[in-house]
Amino acid sequence: MKLDPSAFLANPELIEALKARSVEVSCGDGYCLFRQGDPPTGLFILNQGEVTLSMTAPSGELLLSMPVGPGSLLGLPGLIGNEPYTLTAMARNGARLSFIQPDAFNAVMLSDPGLALKVLEVLAAEVRSARHAAQDLRPIAPPAHSAHESSARKSGANAD
Repeated sequence: MKLDPSAFLANPELIEALKARSVEVSCGDGYCLFRQGDPPTGLFILNQGEVTLSMTAPSGELLLSMPVGPGSLLGLPGLIGNEPYTLTAMARNGARLSFIQPDAFNAVMLSDPGLALKVLEVLAAEVRSARHAAQDLRPIAPPAHSAHESSARKSGANAD
């Protein structure tokens, strides 16, 4: 599966508002920000360097591995939905990040509805990227239209 790394990029105005309520974090290469399946602890903003995002199947097979760059918001779906992270994030290439705790994130979102809309734009881009990537997966069933067309033909034949 291949996602578009730009799907994680946030508007500079949103990044600055979040950074104002965050703490700076420097990480060595290979430092794990969060693991797939862990409960969310907050949101990471990648300021410098790179983070590799990965996803594994329950069988342990690697499904996704991709680098993201500065300006990326990491852990947003988990934070918003208060659900376990769906990806693992590993720091690379001198990653410098800002970390914002859930309460501080919520305060920023409540303070400016325009910023909340910018968060929705990032989430929408992530969903869109995942759906585009899903189109490249191997089908597990015949095309849905063939069954629909078949039943439509039968009902059309009965209408005569």
